Amino acid sequence: MLGEILEPKAYFDRLADELRKLDLAALATLSDWLCDAWEHRRWVFVCGNGGSAATANHLAQDLAKGVIREEDLRTDRRRGFRSISLAANVSWFSALGNDMGYDQVFVQQLANYGSPGDILIAISGSGNSPNVLEAVNWANSHGLKTYGLTGFDGGKLKQIQQAGLHVAIDDMEMVESIHSCACHWLVDDLRARLYGTGRYAATWATK
Repeated sequence: MLGEILEPKAYFDRLADELRKLDLAALATLSDWLCDAWEHRRWVFVCGNGGSAATANHLAQDLAKGVIREEDLRTDRRRGFRSISLAANVSWFSALGNDMGYDQVFVQQLANYGSPGDILIAISGSGNSPNVLEAVNWANSHGLKTYGLTGFDGGKLKQIQQAGLHVAIDDMEMVESIHSCACHWLVDDLRARLYGTGRYAATWATK
């Protein structure tokens, strides 16, 4: 891993270089999808393993609470996203893993909740996590939108996702850091879009 051989400055310089390589149009696509999901009260599901499970939990929480201002949530003027991390329900997750196999822990939850038009955000550094691929295949065949966050060569996920953001570096920690950074930008961008602030203020002024 790069952190084992690089001093801090060199490491963070490399991280900045990798961030500059991102396909920003692909990231904007996810923001468009999420904005549409909020407007039409579609569900947003997120899944991943290990560090990617933590990113999935974080993103689902940020969508549900972090996009909409607290005063609007308190007064019910605006609701947050309908977002769920499929990695968060430990009792259901472990029951599925124990009884049906680890490859079923996401897809069985998704089959219970998902409907056409919903979004599945699948996070896998390798792009080859069997349980993530099972969920994406199910979502693709049932009318959901699928978006992958991948690293390394993208694996099978990059081949079957409908859209996605690829971090083309063979370093899991750096891939996970960039995924997290991208998710934080999404939350800020969605807030600006929904409230007409920042770079969207001029657009709102003409409405």
